[in-house]
Amino acid sequence: MTDGSEAAVHGGPAADRTRPAPHGSTATVSRWVEVHRLAVAGREPLIARDVGNRVAGLWMVRSRFADTAALARATLTLGPDAAAFHDLGWALVSTGRPWEALANYEQALAIRREKGDRPGEAAALNNIGGVHHRLSDRRKALSYYEQALPITREVGDRSGEATTLNNIGNVYERLGDRQQALAYYQQALSIQQEIGDGAGGATTLNNIGSVHYRLGDQTQALAYYQRAMPIMQEVGNRAGEATTLNNIGIVYSSDDPRRALTYFRQALAIQRDVGDRAGEATSLTNIGGAHHRLGDLRQASYHIEQALPILQAIGDRASETIARYNIAMICRANGDLDRAIHELELVVDLDRQVDHPDLASDTAMLEQLRRERAQPGEER
Repeated sequence: MTDGSEAAVHGGPAADRTRPAPHGSTATVSRWVEVHRLAVAGREPLIARDVGNRVAGLWMVRSRFADTAALARATLTLGPDAAAFHDLGWALVSTGRPWEALANYEQALAIRREKGDRPGEAAALNNIGGVHHRLSDRRKALSYYEQALPITREVGDRSGEATTLNNIGNVYERLGDRQQALAYYQQALSIQQEIGDGAGGATTLNNIGSVHYRLGDQTQALAYYQRAMPIMQEVGNRAGEATTLNNIGIVYSSDDPRRALTYFRQALAIQRDVGDRAGEATSLTNIGGAHHRLGDLRQASYHIEQALPILQAIGDRASETIARYNIAMICRANGDLDRAIHELELVVDLDRQVDHPDLASDTAMLEQLRRERAQPGEER
Protein backbone atom coordinates (compact mmCIF):
# COMPACT_ATOMS: atom_id res chain seq x y z
CA MET A 1 0.00 0.00 0.00
CA THR A 2 1.28 3.47 -0.80
CA ASP A 3 1.62 5.97 2.01
CA GLY A 4 -0.47 8.57 0.22
CA SER A 5 -4.18 8.87 -0.31
CA GLU A 6 -4.70 9.78 -3.93
CA ALA A 7 -7.80 11.88 -4.42
CA ALA A 8 -8.95 11.07 -7.93
CA VAL A 9 -12.54 12.02 -8.53
CA HIS A 10 -14.90 9.63 -10.22
CA GLY A 11 -17.87 10.70 -12.29
CA GLY A 12 -19.51 12.07 -9.17
CA PRO A 13 -23.21 12.52 -8.56
CA ALA A 14 -25.17 12.31 -11.78
CA ALA A 15 -26.87 15.48 -12.87
CA ASP A 16 -30.63 15.77 -12.62
CA ARG A 17 -31.60 15.52 -16.27
CA THR A 18 -34.80 17.47 -15.72
CA ARG A 19 -32.78 20.50 -14.59
CA PRO A 20 -32.40 23.49 -16.92
CA ALA A 21 -28.80 24.11 -17.98
CA PRO A 22 -27.16 26.11 -15.17
CA HIS A 23 -26.33 29.68 -16.14
CA GLY A 24 -26.99 33.11 -14.72
CA SER A 25 -25.25 36.18 -13.37
CA THR A 26 -24.81 36.80 -9.66
CA ALA A 27 -27.62 39.35 -9.75
CA THR A 28 -29.92 36.92 -11.54
CA VAL A 29 -29.19 34.16 -9.02
CA SER A 30 -29.84 36.55 -6.13
CA ARG A 31 -33.25 37.34 -7.64
CA TRP A 32 -33.99 33.63 -8.05
CA VAL A 33 -33.08 33.01 -4.41
CA GLU A 34 -35.51 35.72 -3.33
CA VAL A 35 -38.24 34.33 -5.61
CA HIS A 36 -37.65 30.89 -4.09
CA ARG A 37 -37.94 32.30 -0.56
CA LEU A 38 -41.22 34.02 -1.39
CA ALA A 39 -42.58 30.93 -3.14
CA VAL A 40 -41.84 28.75 -0.10
CA ALA A 41 -43.40 31.33 2.22
CA GLY A 42 -46.46 31.62 -0.03
CA ARG A 43 -46.81 27.82 -0.38
CA GLU A 44 -46.27 27.87 -4.16
CA PRO A 45 -44.60 24.48 -4.81
CA LEU A 46 -44.37 24.69 -8.61
CA ILE A 47 -42.50 28.00 -8.52
CA ALA A 48 -40.30 26.95 -5.59
CA ARG A 49 -39.33 23.69 -7.29
CA ASP A 50 -38.55 25.28 -10.64
CA VAL A 51 -36.50 28.15 -9.25
CA GLY A 52 -34.85 26.01 -6.56
CA ASN A 53 -33.82 23.51 -9.22
CA ARG A 54 -32.14 26.26 -11.25
CA VAL A 55 -30.28 27.74 -8.31
CA ALA A 56 -29.12 24.37 -6.99
CA GLY A 57 -27.70 23.53 -10.40
CA LEU A 58 -25.52 26.62 -10.26
CA TRP A 59 -24.51 26.24 -6.64
CA MET A 60 -23.55 22.59 -6.81
CA VAL A 61 -21.06 22.99 -9.65
CA ARG A 62 -19.46 25.76 -7.57
CA SER A 63 -19.26 23.53 -4.47
CA ARG A 64 -21.79 25.58 -2.44
CA PHE A 65 -22.98 22.47 -0.64
CA ALA A 66 -24.40 24.00 2.54
CA ASP A 67 -26.43 26.54 0.57
CA THR A 68 -27.72 23.80 -1.73
CA ALA A 69 -28.81 21.68 1.24
CA ALA A 70 -30.70 24.59 2.85
CA LEU A 71 -32.42 25.40 -0.45
CA ALA A 72 -33.49 21.80 -1.03
CA ARG A 73 -34.79 21.39 2.51
CA ALA A 74 -36.89 24.54 2.09
CA THR A 75 -38.35 23.19 -1.16
CA LEU A 76 -39.16 19.87 0.51
CA THR A 77 -41.29 21.63 3.13
CA LEU A 78 -43.83 21.95 0.29
CA GLY A 79 -43.94 18.20 -0.32
CA PRO A 80 -41.86 15.42 -1.93
CA ASP A 81 -39.89 16.41 -5.02
CA ALA A 82 -37.37 14.22 -6.84
CA ALA A 83 -35.13 17.10 -7.88
CA ALA A 84 -34.96 18.49 -4.34
CA PHE A 85 -34.18 15.02 -2.94
CA HIS A 86 -31.45 14.75 -5.58
CA ASP A 87 -29.98 18.14 -4.67
CA LEU A 88 -30.05 17.41 -0.95
CA GLY A 89 -28.46 14.01 -1.51
CA TRP A 90 -25.67 15.58 -3.55
CA ALA A 91 -24.98 18.18 -0.87
CA LEU A 92 -25.00 15.57 1.89
CA VAL A 93 -22.69 13.12 0.16
CA SER A 94 -20.32 15.97 -0.70
CA THR A 95 -20.07 16.98 2.96
CA GLY A 96 -19.48 13.51 4.40
CA ARG A 97 -22.97 12.28 5.24
CA PRO A 98 -23.40 9.32 2.90
CA TRP A 99 -26.15 7.48 4.77
CA GLU A 100 -28.39 10.56 4.82
CA ALA A 101 -27.60 11.11 1.14
CA LEU A 102 -28.58 7.52 0.36
CA ALA A 103 -32.02 7.99 1.93
CA ASN A 104 -32.63 11.07 -0.23
CA TYR A 105 -31.43 9.43 -3.42
CA GLU A 106 -33.66 6.43 -2.78
CA GLN A 107 -36.66 8.72 -2.40
CA ALA A 108 -35.71 10.43 -5.67
CA LEU A 109 -35.47 7.03 -7.37
CA ALA A 110 -38.92 5.97 -6.16
CA ILE A 111 -40.49 9.17 -7.52
CA ARG A 112 -38.67 8.89 -10.85
CA ARG A 113 -39.82 5.30 -11.32
CA GLU A 114 -43.38 6.11 -10.31
CA LYS A 115 -43.49 8.85 -12.96
CA GLY A 116 -41.76 6.76 -15.63
CA ASP A 117 -38.90 9.27 -15.78
CA ARG A 118 -36.17 7.12 -17.30
CA PRO A 119 -33.40 9.77 -17.47
CA GLY A 120 -34.09 10.70 -13.85
CA GLU A 121 -34.11 7.03 -12.89
CA ALA A 122 -30.65 6.58 -14.41
CA ALA A 123 -29.34 9.62 -12.53
CA ALA A 124 -30.73 8.29 -9.25
CA LEU A 125 -29.22 4.83 -9.85
CA ASN A 126 -25.86 6.47 -10.54
CA ASN A 127 -26.08 8.50 -7.36
CA ILE A 128 -27.02 5.53 -5.20
CA GLY A 129 -24.09 3.66 -6.73
CA GLY A 130 -21.88 6.62 -5.88
CA VAL A 131 -22.81 6.47 -2.21
CA HIS A 132 -22.03 2.75 -2.05
CA HIS A 133 -18.72 3.48 -3.78
CA ARG A 134 -17.86 6.06 -1.10
CA LEU A 135 -18.78 3.48 1.53
CA SER A 136 -16.24 1.15 -0.15
CA ASP A 137 -18.84 -1.37 -1.32
CA ARG A 138 -17.48 -1.51 -4.86
CA ARG A 139 -19.49 -4.49 -6.08
CA LYS A 140 -22.78 -2.99 -4.95
CA ALA A 141 -21.85 0.32 -6.57
CA LEU A 142 -21.09 -1.49 -9.81
CA SER A 143 -24.49 -3.17 -9.78
CA TYR A 144 -26.22 0.24 -9.69
CA TYR A 145 -23.99 1.72 -12.38
CA GLU A 146 -24.67 -1.27 -14.63
CA GLN A 147 -28.41 -0.68 -14.23
CA ALA A 148 -27.98 3.00 -15.12
CA LEU A 149 -25.80 2.57 -18.22
CA PRO A 150 -28.36 0.93 -20.57
CA ILE A 151 -30.98 3.48 -19.53
CA THR A 152 -28.72 6.41 -20.43
CA ARG A 153 -28.15 4.81 -23.84
CA GLU A 154 -31.83 4.01 -24.30
CA VAL A 155 -32.85 7.66 -23.78
CA GLY A 156 -29.86 9.13 -25.63
CA ASP A 157 -28.43 10.86 -22.54
CA ARG A 158 -24.83 11.19 -23.70
CA SER A 159 -23.69 13.21 -20.70
CA GLY A 160 -25.26 10.69 -18.31
CA GLU A 161 -23.67 7.85 -20.26
CA ALA A 162 -20.24 9.46 -19.84
CA THR A 163 -20.82 9.94 -16.10
CA THR A 164 -21.79 6.29 -15.76
CA LEU A 165 -18.78 5.08 -17.76
CA ASN A 166 -16.57 7.20 -15.50
CA ASN A 167 -18.13 5.69 -12.40
CA ILE A 168 -17.72 2.14 -13.67
CA GLY A 169 -14.11 2.92 -14.52
CA ASN A 170 -13.50 4.16 -11.01
CA VAL A 171 -14.81 0.93 -9.52
CA TYR A 172 -12.43 -1.11 -11.67
CA GLU A 173 -9.56 1.21 -10.76
CA ARG A 174 -10.22 0.76 -7.05
CA LEU A 175 -10.45 -3.01 -7.57
CA GLY A 176 -6.99 -2.92 -9.16
CA ASP A 177 -8.01 -3.54 -12.80
CA ARG A 178 -6.34 -0.44 -14.21
CA GLN A 179 -6.48 -1.31 -17.89
CA GLN A 180 -10.23 -1.93 -17.66
CA ALA A 181 -10.60 1.36 -15.78
CA LEU A 182 -8.63 3.21 -18.46
CA ALA A 183 -10.85 1.77 -21.20
CA TYR A 184 -14.00 3.10 -19.49
CA TYR A 185 -12.42 6.49 -18.83
CA GLN A 186 -11.36 6.83 -22.46
CA GLN A 187 -14.92 6.04 -23.60
CA ALA A 188 -16.25 8.70 -21.23
CA LEU A 189 -13.72 11.32 -22.38
CA SER A 190 -14.55 10.68 -26.03
CA ILE A 191 -18.23 11.37 -25.37
CA GLN A 192 -17.50 14.47 -23.29
CA GLN A 193 -15.28 15.92 -26.00
CA GLU A 194 -17.94 15.13 -28.60
CA ILE A 195 -20.70 16.97 -26.69
CA GLY A 196 -18.49 19.78 -25.37
CA ASP A 197 -18.78 18.83 -21.69
CA GLY A 198 -15.68 20.57 -20.35
CA ALA A 199 -16.55 20.14 -16.67
CA GLY A 200 -17.19 16.42 -17.04
CA GLY A 201 -14.07 16.10 -19.17
CA ALA A 202 -11.97 17.62 -16.39
CA THR A 203 -13.17 14.90 -14.02
CA THR A 204 -12.25 12.25 -16.58
CA LEU A 205 -8.82 13.79 -17.17
CA ASN A 206 -8.20 13.54 -13.42
CA ASN A 207 -9.26 9.91 -13.44
CA ILE A 208 -7.07 9.02 -16.42
CA GLY A 209 -4.18 10.73 -14.66
CA SER A 210 -4.87 8.61 -11.60
CA VAL A 211 -4.55 5.40 -13.61
CA HIS A 212 -1.27 6.50 -15.15
CA TYR A 213 0.03 7.37 -11.68
CA ARG A 214 -0.92 3.94 -10.39
CA LEU A 215 0.79 2.39 -13.43
CA GLY A 216 3.99 4.24 -12.49
CA ASP A 217 3.94 6.87 -15.25
CA GLN A 218 4.18 10.05 -13.18
CA THR A 219 4.95 12.29 -16.15
CA GLN A 220 1.79 11.24 -17.97
CA ALA A 221 -0.25 11.52 -14.77
CA LEU A 222 0.95 15.07 -14.18
CA ALA A 223 0.13 16.04 -17.76
CA TYR A 224 -3.50 14.93 -17.31
CA TYR A 225 -3.83 16.68 -13.95
CA GLN A 226 -2.46 19.90 -15.41
CA ARG A 227 -4.99 19.72 -18.24
CA ALA A 228 -7.80 19.27 -15.71
CA MET A 229 -6.81 22.11 -13.38
CA PRO A 230 -7.64 25.19 -15.51
CA ILE A 231 -11.00 23.68 -16.47
CA MET A 232 -11.89 23.06 -12.82
CA GLN A 233 -11.00 26.66 -12.04
CA GLU A 234 -12.87 28.04 -15.05
CA VAL A 235 -16.14 26.30 -14.18
CA GLY A 236 -15.80 27.14 -10.48
CA ASN A 237 -15.62 23.52 -9.32
CA ARG A 238 -13.71 24.18 -6.11
CA ALA A 239 -13.99 20.62 -4.79
CA GLY A 240 -12.63 19.35 -8.12
CA GLU A 241 -9.86 21.94 -8.00
CA ALA A 242 -8.86 20.69 -4.55
CA THR A 243 -8.85 17.10 -5.78
CA THR A 244 -6.59 18.07 -8.65
CA LEU A 245 -4.23 19.94 -6.30
CA ASN A 246 -4.04 16.82 -4.15
CA ASN A 247 -3.31 14.63 -7.15
CA ILE A 248 -0.53 16.94 -8.36
CA GLY A 249 0.91 16.90 -4.85
CA ILE A 250 0.92 13.11 -4.85
CA VAL A 251 3.04 13.10 -8.02
CA TYR A 252 5.65 15.31 -6.35
CA SER A 253 5.46 13.63 -2.93
CA SER A 254 8.13 10.97 -3.46
CA ASP A 255 10.92 13.19 -4.83
CA ASP A 256 9.95 16.63 -3.51
CA PRO A 257 7.75 16.33 -0.40
CA ARG A 258 8.13 20.02 0.46
CA ARG A 259 6.69 20.99 -2.91
CA ALA A 260 3.95 18.40 -2.44
CA LEU A 261 3.03 20.01 0.89
CA THR A 262 2.23 23.31 -0.82
CA TYR A 263 -0.32 21.56 -3.04
CA PHE A 264 -1.82 19.53 -0.17
CA ARG A 265 -2.23 22.64 1.99
CA GLN A 266 -3.94 24.54 -0.82
CA ALA A 267 -6.30 21.59 -1.27
CA LEU A 268 -7.03 21.38 2.46
CA ALA A 269 -7.96 25.06 2.69
CA ILE A 270 -10.47 24.71 -0.16
CA GLN A 271 -11.97 21.51 1.21
CA ARG A 272 -12.52 23.03 4.64
CA ASP A 273 -14.07 26.11 3.03
CA VAL A 274 -16.61 24.11 0.98
CA GLY A 275 -17.23 21.44 3.66
CA ASP A 276 -15.77 18.50 1.71
CA ARG A 277 -15.09 16.14 4.62
CA ALA A 278 -13.83 13.23 2.51
CA GLY A 279 -11.44 15.51 0.68
CA GLU A 280 -10.29 17.05 3.96
CA ALA A 281 -9.37 13.62 5.28
CA THR A 282 -7.47 12.85 2.08
CA SER A 283 -5.46 16.07 2.35
CA LEU A 284 -4.69 15.51 6.02
CA THR A 285 -3.45 12.01 5.22
CA ASN A 286 -1.31 13.33 2.38
CA ILE A 287 0.14 16.13 4.54
CA GLY A 288 1.00 13.51 7.14
CA GLY A 289 2.67 11.36 4.49
CA ALA A 290 4.78 14.28 3.27
CA HIS A 291 5.93 15.07 6.82
CA HIS A 292 6.80 11.38 7.25
CA ARG A 293 9.04 11.54 4.17
CA LEU A 294 10.68 14.67 5.59
CA GLY A 295 11.40 12.80 8.82
CA ASP A 296 9.00 14.82 11.00
CA LEU A 297 7.15 11.95 12.63
CA ARG A 298 5.35 14.16 15.13
CA GLN A 299 3.72 16.27 12.42
CA ALA A 300 3.04 13.17 10.36
CA SER A 301 1.19 11.50 13.20
CA TYR A 302 -0.65 14.71 14.12
CA HIS A 303 -2.20 15.13 10.66
CA ILE A 304 -3.06 11.51 10.00
CA GLU A 305 -4.65 11.12 13.44
CA GLN A 306 -6.92 14.04 12.49
CA ALA A 307 -7.98 12.26 9.29
CA LEU A 308 -8.88 8.96 10.93
CA PRO A 309 -12.09 10.00 12.80
CA ILE A 310 -13.34 11.79 9.69
CA LEU A 311 -12.90 8.65 7.60
CA GLN A 312 -14.65 6.55 10.22
CA ALA A 313 -17.52 9.06 10.43
CA ILE A 314 -18.12 9.07 6.68
CA GLY A 315 -17.69 5.31 6.31
CA ASP A 316 -14.75 5.43 3.88
CA ARG A 317 -13.11 2.16 4.79
CA ALA A 318 -10.77 2.09 1.78
CA SER A 319 -9.20 5.42 2.73
CA GLU A 320 -9.16 4.36 6.38
CA THR A 321 -6.83 1.51 5.36
CA ILE A 322 -4.37 4.06 3.94
CA ALA A 323 -4.49 6.25 7.04
CA ARG A 324 -4.00 3.28 9.35
CA TYR A 325 -1.16 1.93 7.20
CA ASN A 326 0.58 5.29 7.50
CA ILE A 327 0.08 5.28 11.26
CA ALA A 328 1.58 1.79 11.38
CA MET A 329 4.68 2.92 9.48
CA ILE A 330 5.12 5.92 11.80
CA CYS A 331 4.81 3.68 14.85
CA ARG A 332 7.36 1.32 13.34
CA ALA A 333 9.78 4.18 12.77
CA ASN A 334 9.27 5.23 16.41
CA GLY A 335 10.00 1.69 17.59
CA ASP A 336 6.42 0.99 18.73
CA LEU A 337 5.98 -2.36 17.00
CA ASP A 338 3.01 -3.38 19.14
CA ARG A 339 0.95 -0.40 17.95
CA ALA A 340 2.24 -0.82 14.37
CA ILE A 341 1.14 -4.46 14.30
CA HIS A 342 -2.23 -3.58 15.80
CA GLU A 343 -2.83 -0.96 13.08
CA LEU A 344 -1.76 -3.35 10.32
CA GLU A 345 -4.08 -6.04 11.65
CA LEU A 346 -6.90 -3.51 11.28
CA VAL A 347 -5.65 -2.65 7.78
CA VAL A 348 -5.73 -6.27 6.66
CA ASP A 349 -9.22 -6.72 8.10
CA LEU A 350 -10.43 -3.60 6.25
CA ASP A 351 -8.71 -4.79 3.05
CA ARG A 352 -10.76 -7.97 3.20
CA GLN A 353 -13.98 -6.04 3.82
CA VAL A 354 -13.53 -3.78 0.79
CA ASP A 355 -11.82 -6.26 -1.55
CA HIS A 356 -8.72 -4.05 -1.60
CA PRO A 357 -6.08 -4.92 -4.24
CA ASP A 358 -3.27 -4.36 -1.68
CA LEU A 359 -4.44 -7.16 0.61
CA ALA A 360 -1.50 -9.44 -0.25
CA SER A 361 1.18 -6.77 0.18
CA ASP A 362 -0.37 -5.46 3.41
CA THR A 363 -0.53 -9.01 4.80
CA ALA A 364 3.14 -9.48 3.89
CA MET A 365 4.06 -6.26 5.71
CA LEU A 366 2.12 -7.42 8.78
CA GLU A 367 4.06 -10.69 8.83
CA GLN A 368 7.33 -8.78 8.44
CA LEU A 369 6.55 -6.62 11.45
CA ARG A 370 5.63 -9.68 13.48
CA ARG A 371 9.04 -11.14 12.64
CA GLU A 372 10.73 -7.87 13.62
CA ARG A 373 8.99 -7.97 16.99
CA ALA A 374 10.01 -11.58 17.54
CA GLN A 375 13.65 -10.74 16.68
CA PRO A 376 14.28 -7.23 18.03
CA GLY A 377 17.77 -6.98 16.54
CA GLU A 378 16.69 -7.84 12.99
CA GLU A 379 17.52 -5.21 10.35
CA ARG A 380 14.69 -3.65 8.41
